[in-house]
Amino acid sequence: MERVTDVPESLAPSADRAQVNDYDTFAEAYSAENENNLLNAYYERPAMLALAGDVAGRRILDAGCGSGPLFAALRDRGAVVTGIDASAGMLALARRRLGEDAALHVVDLGAPLPFPDGAFDDVVASLVLHYLEDWGPTLAEIRRVLRPGGRLIASLDHPFVAYTITDPRPDYFATTSYTFDWTFNGQSFPMRFWRKPLHAMIDAFTTAGFRVSVISEPQPAPAARELFPDDFQNLSTKTCFLFFVVEVPPQAAGSDD
Repeated sequence: MERVTDVPESLAPSADRAQVNDYDTFAEAYSAENENNLLNAYYERPAMLALAGDVAGRRILDAGCGSGPLFAALRDRGAVVTGIDASAGMLALARRRLGEDAALHVVDLGAPLPFPDGAFDDVVASLVLHYLEDWGPTLAEIRRVLRPGGRLIASLDHPFVAYTITDPRPDYFATTSYTFDWTFNGQSFPMRFWRKPLHAMIDAFTTAGFRVSVISEPQPAPAARELFPDDFQNLSTKTCFLFFVVEVPPQAAGSDD
């Protein structure tokens, strides 16, 4: 069983701090920041799309879709996409981007998903899982809404990076939270994340009934070299995010669909 420890006192949000992870309070600024930056536009999203491959005609759930950039890219490639996010503010921006006919729903990933069994061919979870202390209920629901042979494609903070955030360093084998401030337009917003050792991530996937297909540590898109020459070199030589493709085992041969 995983050991769970509290966030270090020096990093814990005080009672008078704003609510953590409240995307509604900075949705516009966050979306603008991530639209064309190196980490999101030229590293994380291209890697997710590459792992997804040919998605034409596939039914995809974008779990934690935010303002919809990955949703839009998948739809442009022919996928039939549904987006969910816990932030109504982020979904309002997604609606603006994607149009009134886009399938968007306010859903907390800690709650049951409002979709029938086997509704999707793929689920994409872009930089989402590291907000969750316990992946179990969320992964169980994701597996439920995937058809046999369906895939979960996920990105999250690399544990090698996450465990260097605080000083003194926490126990790598423990599941711990850490909090730091994101700053937009001179205003700070507290964010809390959860880090797990690599084996705990894999155990969570397999316990939920997934089969691990791909573990990826990609390079940024080549186009970023000229746009971000200094940061490109740094990102090309130091890990940042970790990517998984995990699959629901197909039904046994000869069984009904």
